[in-house]
Amino acid sequence: MRKKTSLTDALVGILMFFILWQVAAMLLHRDILPSPLTVAPIFCRGMLGKLGLHFLASTGRVLAAVLLALLFAVPLGLALGQTPKLDRIVAPLIAIIYPIPKIVFLPVIYVLIGISDFSKILLIAIILFFQILVVVRDQAAGLRKELFLSVRSLGAGRRALFRYVYLPASISAVLTALRLSVGTAVAVLFIAEQSLTDYGLGYYIVVETYQVLMYPEMYAGILGMAVMGVALYFLIYAIELKVGKHLFVE
Repeated sequence: MRKKTSLTDALVGILMFFILWQVAAMLLHRDILPSPLTVAPIFCRGMLGKLGLHFLASTGRVLAAVLLALLFAVPLGLALGQTPKLDRIVAPLIAIIYPIPKIVFLPVIYVLIGISDFSKILLIAIILFFQILVVVRDQAAGLRKELFLSVRSLGAGRRALFRYVYLPASISAVLTALRLSVGTAVAVLFIAEQSLTDYGLGYYIVVETYQVLMYPEMYAGILGMAVMGVALYFLIYAIELKVGKHLFVE
């Protein structure tokens, strides 16, 4: 029921967005704001051509960043959550770095590892890393000792503890953190892709359309980035619901 309601809300929200866009375009009546009826056909044709390649490049970077962040943030978060002494040492550093807008690290990353796709992926991964790290650490630290004792009393080893204690306690929180931070990741990707690359929605929007005053195509690129963000959000949300239901059943 929750998933159906969420999908309905999303469809209503999309409809309202396009209605407001159409009204704004009619009121302004200028080339700088074409109507969605003009942009939609350009978007559909573009997704089958060059715009689609930019879309795939951006999506690939975000997915690679998600995997990279998970690979490092989950184990470290579990270690900090279950090792209070280690957490007390690292916590001040996390508290200082966590609120810093990670986009400011882009020039540093470029200087240290060069300008490449990996540098853009790394920047997004850093953003997701801290979101996931803090959530997993807090979840692991909040586990009751009685839970470990009861599982160990059944002869459980480290693998069983991970399967029946750590994993159920952290996976839903990880997916929630990913879902809530994917919008920020896409926004940072847009900035990172504006220059020093050949493919990506940020490059397409700023360099290939905006700078040459191709406004309908520019809005098609913006629509593509919006579609990517919304699709990733609801993909993670669907996985979150399915995983949560599976863990609850078991």
